[in-house]
Amino acid sequence: MTRLLLKYKLFVLAVITPLGFWGAGIISLIDAASIPVPMELIMAGYVWNDRHHFYLYTFMAAAGAAIGGLVPFYLGRAGGELFLLRRIDRARYEQMLHRFEKQEFLAMLVPSLLPPPTPWKAFVFAAGVFEMPTWNFLLAVFLGRVIRFTIEALLVVHYGPQIAGLTGELLKQHLRAVLTVLCVGVAVLGFWIVRKVYRRRRGAAVLPTPSAKNL
Repeated sequence: MTRLLLKYKLFVLAVITPLGFWGAGIISLIDAASIPVPMELIMAGYVWNDRHHFYLYTFMAAAGAAIGGLVPFYLGRAGGELFLLRRIDRARYEQMLHRFEKQEFLAMLVPSLLPPPTPWKAFVFAAGVFEMPTWNFLLAVFLGRVIRFTIEALLVVHYGPQIAGLTGELLKQHLRAVLTVLCVGVAVLGFWIVRKVYRRRRGAAVLPTPSAKNL
């Protein structure tokens, strides 16, 4: 069975890889929906061969991941609650549900930023189980993958394709520090956006309304 999966994977890669940035999107879709593929190495090859258009590959791969992730997402929504309850007790399930409801966007954004061995599909499945809004799910995955693939692409452009494997190993060794930095960065960005929106609304609220004399 393992040999058949390997042959199928090699066949798919051989057919899709020559398609350029469209191929990057299709391969990422397959990776997110079903069979995992070495996206870091594939993206490194794409970017190195077309360095001036690296952004096309990052955006297409991110879009493919978001769309492909809908497969495990909807599987979780269809019947994942029973699947989870067979493996954890009700109290643990309720605790997970409460946390996910409070920080569902971050719960998908952060795993989407991280390379393997992050159990990304487990988070996607949980997002479906806990009925995360579909558009929020797509946006969180897309943003996370765009950031991840863009960082990896820029490293490849500057240091060569061999940096892809090294980056993954460094992230595995310093996963806790990376998570901390990402969470702080996302929190600061969120605070800045909320503050800007609040100031804009406050400024609109204090604008003088036209009086009857001026009309």
